[in-house]
Amino acid sequence: MFNNAAIIGVGQSAYTRRPEPGQSTHTFIRDAVVAALKDAELDAAEVQGMAVTSFSLAPDTAVDLAWKLGLSLRWLLQDTNGGSSAMNMLGHALRGVEMGAASPILIVAGDATGLAGYAKLASNYNIATREHLAPLGHGGPNGVYALVASRQMKKYGLEKSDYGHIAVSQRAWAAGNPYAVYRAPMTMDEYLAAPLVADPLSRYDCVPVIAGAQAIVVAHPDRAPKKRPGVRVRAIRHSFNYDNQSGDGLQTGISTFANELWQSAGVRPDDIDLASIYDDYPTMVLAQLNDLGLVPGNDLARFCRSEIAERTFPVNTFGGMMSAGQPGGPAGGLNGIAEAVLQLQHRAGERQVKDARLAVATGYGMTMYRYGGTAGAAILERAP
Repeated sequence: MFNNAAIIGVGQSAYTRRPEPGQSTHTFIRDAVVAALKDAELDAAEVQGMAVTSFSLAPDTAVDLAWKLGLSLRWLLQDTNGGSSAMNMLGHALRGVEMGAASPILIVAGDATGLAGYAKLASNYNIATREHLAPLGHGGPNGVYALVASRQMKKYGLEKSDYGHIAVSQRAWAAGNPYAVYRAPMTMDEYLAAPLVADPLSRYDCVPVIAGAQAIVVAHPDRAPKKRPGVRVRAIRHSFNYDNQSGDGLQTGISTFANELWQSAGVRPDDIDLASIYDDYPTMVLAQLNDLGLVPGNDLARFCRSEIAERTFPVNTFGGMMSAGQPGGPAGGLNGIAEAVLQLQHRAGERQVKDARLAVATGYGMTMYRYGGTAGAAILERAP
């Protein structure tokens, strides 16, 4: 438990599929930072630390961003771990505040690559992708995770409609999120009729790339706005390159630390009120839920058809990235953390989970060759 560090504010920019002229990674990040500082009731001059992640900030780096935001800092971090960057930055920021290195610390993530920019990024993601996958016309991560999904379906007896329960449920949650780019209800028939992208993945299995940014503020709990509890982190763990890309991709690095995470948090999976799971693909939502021990008996099919379909266990209550949109892999990882904070502070509006007290959030990313190589998870708690 981090007793002297908590999340005290959240903010985000608008999310859009097609940025307007003048909108850029920098302007989206600026908007998220302004919103987060306002939410935390802080002035920019009070910020002592910042962590940032983005695929499209270059050639600027974290210090350039600090300069452009007018921040003079004593603690600075730039993370490059894709979908788990937000979770990794949160861990560093919590320890930074806890140890007195800096407070408050701003965590920000944003991207505005555009579809052409994302395609270029996907083909040059790392040396392995550029030299061994891109020449084959593999189609980016969609082709990679189509293979993972096929293996998952065969091993766990999943049907295509089981993934549909995730997409349809998250779209229903998105209806209550004014920032989500897709809020109109989706039916199972619409999901099943969507065109294939990479068999068995169809349109609604593949996360939509958008432009936008998210930010949170970490500080001592006493700095939280009056009459609003900060959100404490009971435990947080990370994994990097846990199996050297030699497994089947049906487990993530979360499987290596899940037991330790729960033990350190002092709670059990059945104590959790909601989950924010990194959802670039439905198959990876199930893999992470299973690694966390949130799927009884590892029965993924039953879990999809009951808890997910009936929304008896809230998963990705902001709509997930599949409906809210993915502002680049790095920024997407911050969405779920921010949503958990809003839920635990009972500020989620019409999508609020009643009496939410405990949440789990994850990050997953960096498709190195066959699947993601980084993962992280945290147990968050509404402060007394």
